[in-house]
Amino acid sequence: MQPRSPRRHAKAALAVLMGASVLGFAMTAQGSALDSVADEVTRQDFSPVLRNFVLLSLLSLVPVMMIAMTSFTRIVIVLSLLRHALGLPQTPPNSVIIVLSLCLTWFTMAPVAGKIDQDALAPYLNQQITATEAIERGKDPLRQFMLSQTRESDLKVVLEMAKAPMPATAKEVAFSHLVPAFLLSELQTAFQIGFVIFLPFLLIDLVVSAILMALGMIMLPPTTISLPLKILLFILIDGWVLTAKALLGSFWN
Repeated sequence: MQPRSPRRHAKAALAVLMGASVLGFAMTAQGSALDSVADEVTRQDFSPVLRNFVLLSLLSLVPVMMIAMTSFTRIVIVLSLLRHALGLPQTPPNSVIIVLSLCLTWFTMAPVAGKIDQDALAPYLNQQITATEAIERGKDPLRQFMLSQTRESDLKVVLEMAKAPMPATAKEVAFSHLVPAFLLSELQTAFQIGFVIFLPFLLIDLVVSAILMALGMIMLPPTTISLPLKILLFILIDGWVLTAKALLGSFWN
């Protein structure tokens, strides 16, 4: 078995350590403990077996980070509400919804990832900064993205519950306060978008039900007529493209 190249190993290690450090701040206010782990993992005299075990353990936190610190939550909720609005709770299947959500998340988070690579990963691989400094630099672009999508009212609520003062600058916002506020804002925004999506399809259901009642066709389920009409409308307006543009625009506007 050929050994892994130093560059690939360093890139994988830094990515995991950066993610673990950020998640550690979200889970506890004592971020120094995780920084100590990062320092130990990057030491030359650290056991390779134990180092690999630590890195693999930290990799298990990646799904949590994907949900808690990226655009994934908003996107997957809106797409799930869309299929319910169409009257197709199982179509597209969950696997398709998740894959599409991941692709859109990748698209929206690409600028953040590029900033992390430019400010933290590249200097670290060029041995211009230490691993700890790279982790600190890597957290700033992610913090800026999360703050841009977090409502001030949600952040205030979290700070009040934590009995913490309002930070004067963005860098002073702890991830232990930012992550829950970000998630609350994402849920609120996702349901607002979902409500707007529901309205035209709800109108079709009401109109079809009223027409069937007027014709005396009480025994005919309204969904038998409204479902094809909703699908036809969705196709005519190029609904998937409109939904994707609305989701992406909600992050960039």
